[in-house]
Amino acid sequence: MKILKPKFILDWGEIRKEGGYLKLLKKKGFIVLVAFILFYLIRDSLLYIVIPVLIAKGFITCS
Repeated sequence: MKILKPKFILDWGEIRKEGGYLKLLKKKGFIVLVAFILFYLIRDSLLYIVIPVLIAKGFITCS
């Protein structure tokens, strides 16, 4: 599974395991927080806005 993860994510995971989220924020700064917010913003936009609109317009069907 490590093949699919970028190196910086693996590094962040190791730092988090050693000292928790506060140590990760102190060591890497607020780029971690920005990355977290952007990830969920993009994911939720696709999941709750784009896909339902495509279903409503008939681009995605079940049959």
